[in-house]
Amino acid sequence: RTCDQLRCTACDFRVSLFDDYVWDQSCDYLFFRNNMPELSKLRAKMIKKKGARAYACQCSWRSIDELTDLQTEQQLRWVCGKH
Repeated sequence: RTCDQLRCTACDFRVSLFDDYVWDQSCDYLFFRNNMPELSKLRAKMIKKKGARAYACQCSWRSIDELTDLQTEQQLRWVCGKH
């Protein structure tokens, strides 16, 4: 379970999450910088995977397919945006 109001302190963007998807290996910084938050453009690099979740802001992205503590990811600057 994760906060659905995550915000990135590096790019000041809301973190989007997509259930049952992972990011394609070819994703890079410029892809997200140029396409966030337009879902129609992001779909080009989304792969359907049951039980997974794809996260992204404008500067970072992660695909999660097992229980993971995102707080241990030092390079991520994602914090709760407060409810």
